[in-house]
Amino acid sequence: MANLFDLTGKTAVAIGGNGVLGSAMAKGLAEHGAKVAIVGRNLEKAEEVVKEIVNNGGEAKAFSADVSSKDSLVQVANEIEQWSGGWDILLNAPGTNSATPFFELDMDEYDKIMDINLKGIVLTCQIFAKRMIEQERKGSIINISSVSSTTPLSRVFTYSVSKAGLNSVTQFLAREFAPNGIRVNAIIPGFFPAEQNRKILDKERIESIMGHTPMNRFGEAEELQGATVWLASEKASSFVTGAMIRVDGGFGSMTI
Repeated sequence: MANLFDLTGKTAVAIGGNGVLGSAMAKGLAEHGAKVAIVGRNLEKAEEVVKEIVNNGGEAKAFSADVSSKDSLVQVANEIEQWSGGWDILLNAPGTNSATPFFELDMDEYDKIMDINLKGIVLTCQIFAKRMIEQERKGSIINISSVSSTTPLSRVFTYSVSKAGLNSVTQFLAREFAPNGIRVNAIIPGFFPAEQNRKILDKERIESIMGHTPMNRFGEAEELQGATVWLASEKASSFVTGAMIRVDGGFGSMTI
């Protein structure tokens, strides 16, 4: 059974792999044998993740890119291709957030969040999936969504909209790429205190979250590794595409 999750010989590209959640998922892929490209705007943070992977016996390299820029993504795709020859797994984990009230929201802020959370993933899939198809590489694309994608959360209007759009992108591309042997799925994390949401986790909001989470706790970033490795593995999830996999402590099952 262990061979179901063996990623030896595979190359994974982790967009946003320098963040709290993205880095944990990237480390999980590396621990199961994948060679990992850590891509982020902050190269220094990406290099820190690479160092951890290498110290743990894995293989990885840091790359810098801006997911909202097509030129930047094309450049980093070329750099990764020179390094690894191609890739089999694409993990899309960039993200930004804001708690600006709706009537105070200006379009510059709206555009910034949408550019990173939604447009950036569309661009990434255009560039990286196209090369997978050209190289006739079967593989897996894993998008990181949110519980706010299915039931919008208070205080995070634009974030919720962007993640709802991401779910639609995931299902559309699952249909689009299936004939090429590329599976496209999304992970829906519950509440994991990360950079983009920590600033709005006041006492009242934490109490509300716990009241809607049957497991009565926040998730740990490492708890996303299992779903990530499963979706990345061609053997373990070969018939899974267009799925939204919840890792949310039961948040999505709660009503009153």
